[in-house]
Amino acid sequence: MKIYNGEKKRLYLEKNSIADLFSFPVEDLIEVHEYQRNDWIIQEGMRPDFLFYVMEGKAKIYITHQNGKVSLINFVNANEYIGEMELLHDVYYTKGIQASTKTICFALPIHYYRKQLLEDAKFLRELTKFLSVKATEMAAKYTQSLAFPLENRLADFILQTADEGVYKERHVTVCDYLGVSYRHLLHVLAQFCDKGYIQKEGRNYQIKQYHSLHEFAEVLQN
Repeated sequence: MKIYNGEKKRLYLEKNSIADLFSFPVEDLIEVHEYQRNDWIIQEGMRPDFLFYVMEGKAKIYITHQNGKVSLINFVNANEYIGEMELLHDVYYTKGIQASTKTICFALPIHYYRKQLLEDAKFLRELTKFLSVKATEMAAKYTQSLAFPLENRLADFILQTADEGVYKERHVTVCDYLGVSYRHLLHVLAQFCDKGYIQKEGRNYQIKQYHSLHEFAEVLQN
């Protein structure tokens, strides 16, 4: 993880205004963090020191079950918050959040700004919208497993998790997230390769036809 300082921080803040997020000035204490793929933004079970707002990149949310199994449960994309539940709740079990691509976030110190954030009508209004959309998307994910074949859901998953055109996710993680068998997943991946949508390179896959994957994935958005 890198923290932008000095001129680099100033230029990034100028380029990416945060004035629309809050009713009070935060420029003095806000930080700009950069994470590379597989860096942990938040460790599971550890309360974060910051409220994050993702400007660039993508991240994955994980949870460890009582039996020790680790599951991917959701994604974080640009223009979304990380750590909002910890801000709102004094007692909350923090999920693990890991960058899946290079990810740049604004980081606002919770200990300093918590009272102001919880009294800021502008921020709370936008946060409420964000949480409602997040809840709707989570509900939709569970119904999609019954409503759509694996081809559509896998295409969407590949596009969400690919880093610079390369898909690198572990098969067991994908099977768990999409609720499919290992054999079924390999069958559809092989189909995608045969049709030229993706190309296997070692343990990874290079996306060759973005438009074809988008055609499968966009069905989930209708």
